[in-house]
Amino acid sequence: MATLSDRLNINSQIEHLQAKHVGTGHADLTKFEWALNIHRDSYASYVGHHNMVSYFGVVENESIGRVKYEFLQRMLLPCGLPPKAQDQSEDEEEK
Repeated sequence: MATLSDRLNINSQIEHLQAKHVGTGHADLTKFEWALNIHRDSYASYVGHHNMVSYFGVVENESIGRVKYEFLQRMLLPCGLPPKAQDQSEDEEEK
């Protein structure tokens, strides 16, 4: 059974991890933000591993440079535009 000091230590470690690394998640993370992090991490991994870029280039019949360029462009908005927040939509309906 964990003591109170153990719980506080674990919570402070989690907060430190979340502050240090973008995309590690937190309690208020939306589904869109989570999907955005996953897609960006995937594209970054593909671009960073030459064998994966070569594979995608062969599959898509494109050059390696073109595939890297396309992946970097997709990292900007991998899931499309973010959905409107509910607070903003309620304010617009009142006007």
